[in-house]
Amino acid sequence: METVNKASHLAHEAVDKATQATHQVADKMVNKGDELNDLAHETINKATQATNQAADKIAEKGDQLIHAEQRLMKECTVYIRDNPITSVSIAFGVGFLLSRLFNNR
Repeated sequence: METVNKASHLAHEAVDKATQATHQVADKMVNKGDELNDLAHETINKATQATNQAADKIAEKGDQLIHAEQRLMKECTVYIRDNPITSVSIAFGVGFLLSRLFNNR
């Protein structure tokens, strides 16, 4: 009977150790899962921030381009109004050069 008790006791110890080891592994897995989750959220936040910054820069550059176009059109309009003969001469010259260029092909 003593042998049976000893075997039973050893079996209980083995089960207890296995249970303890399983809990330790499970705790480590939970901790790693939390770390990976935090890392994923941090990465997504950084990517979102970078995307928003890029979109803001593109919008800013687009506005600058629109303002530059408007300024150029205004300056050209003023130049043509102030210098009509020169403007017509330049337009004629450019038209003549373009027609020669495209007719030779």
